[in-house]
Amino acid sequence: MGAEVPEHLLGDFHEYLVLPSNQTSNSISGKIYVIGGPEDRETLSISVKLFDRSTGEWLIPLILGRKPLACNLHSAVPVNDDRILVIKSDSPSYDSLWFLEVDTQFVREQKKVLGTEVVAWSKVVIEGDDALKPVVISGPSGVGKGTLISKLMKEFPSTFGFSVSHTTRKPREKEKNGVHYHFTERSQMEKDIREGRFLESALVHGNLYGTSIEAVEAVTDSGKRCILDIDVQGARSVRSSSLEAIFIFICPPSFEELEKRLRARGTESEEQVQKRLRNARAELEQGKFPGLFDHLLVNDDLETCYTDLKKILSLDGTSDDMLELSAKGIRVPESHSVSARDQKVIIQCGGDEGLARTIYEVDVSSLVGGAPGRTRGPEYKCIS
Repeated sequence: MGAEVPEHLLGDFHEYLVLPSNQTSNSISGKIYVIGGPEDRETLSISVKLFDRSTGEWLIPLILGRKPLACNLHSAVPVNDDRILVIKSDSPSYDSLWFLEVDTQFVREQKKVLGTEVVAWSKVVIEGDDALKPVVISGPSGVGKGTLISKLMKEFPSTFGFSVSHTTRKPREKEKNGVHYHFTERSQMEKDIREGRFLESALVHGNLYGTSIEAVEAVTDSGKRCILDIDVQGARSVRSSSLEAIFIFICPPSFEELEKRLRARGTESEEQVQKRLRNARAELEQGKFPGLFDHLLVNDDLETCYTDLKKILSLDGTSDDMLELSAKGIRVPESHSVSARDQKVIIQCGGDEGLARTIYEVDVSSLVGGAPGRTRGPEYKCIS
């Protein structure tokens, strides 16, 4: 690889940079990105630093998005002049491909907002045609969406997983942290929101609520279809994010019936009931906004509404055992090489010491989404 050179010469001699085996370097838009090395002690994730050729300085960027766990070895190759494809060796197939975004629209926007150097991680998802999208279910308080979700998860326990939201409010009686909500301090949640760890967040009744990327991915990584129970404001944020989902709005048969259901709870003061009713009126109007929700369901009769919900999700007449989430991926051994040309990444696995050689071609010409969510769209095929 050549002799090691002083760091102040890296702008001119990137090809001579000598790195340990667990680090890689790539040059994009006048900056050299070094990936790997000492782990982020707080998260045990892959570390990132960069060398700015224009200033001759090393920088530690603010890293947004959900970070990939550190691995012994990885490869990296620039893609589309705005991100780096990182291939983790000997990792589960669903966790082997990640993008480090260095100059995407999301990264540029965050640089302006935060006033510092920014990069962002995004997991690469290669899905089969029958992969199931997450489900966003919204509706005003008291409409019965929680009951519908409970029935869905009870009938199809191995198909669906519930995305647990974060909130800064105090837990109510019998509520458990990590089950009903992730109860967190306001300062911590505000920090996580600034760092791009949430798909959506909103101030509701004086408290912050939000859906973290990690909560959604935890469900997907377990092989289940994720359900998100969020308000209309949150649904609007998710709709504008990189998450591809089915959006369903649950309506009451009438506003009077909704008020009756809210009062029947007996858990809130009159002032709180009135506040929820005011919010419900606004949500019912917003729920009819064109292009926001894919389906509107009226919860007049619970069983009828539940049957309609299952039809939307193609669950009518289907047993839980017959439903599978089909997510494809690539498992890459330590012995491999990577190259890129014409928006195609070639990964050659094995081929030495008697090992069988396998060559994958990953087409990255049609990417969808990205940080702060996942990146979908890459297609791969085994060509040898």
